[in-house]
Amino acid sequence: MSTIRNRVLLIGNLGGDPEIKSLESGRKLAKFSVATNETFRNQAGDLITETQWHRLIAWGRTAEIAEQYLNKGNEVAIDGKIQTRNYEDANGETRYTTEIVVNELVLTGSKKKPD
Repeated sequence: MSTIRNRVLLIGNLGGDPEIKSLESGRKLAKFSVATNETFRNQAGDLITETQWHRLIAWGRTAEIAEQYLNKGNEVAIDGKIQTRNYEDANGETRYTTEIVVNELVLTGSKKKPD
């Protein structure tokens, strides 16, 4: 049962190209967002689509794959975990952010970024 604790599975579309950072250690970090849609009928019978946006980060080889193959609009499947962290903004205020740390990434659409 411990393998399903804090596990997130998503299939969605990238909201933009991944932002890639190369750290001094040589390790890469990719930041990107994925939109997921849920469609349902409300009480009046109208078809409603709700979109949720998710912040994702990927490290190391997964970040390199994101850099090489992902671009805005691609559909991807993600396996990861939720992480909440805090930081201090420019005004000295503590801010909190929740993101999904990507463990695995499956490309479900085109596999090559256009040159």
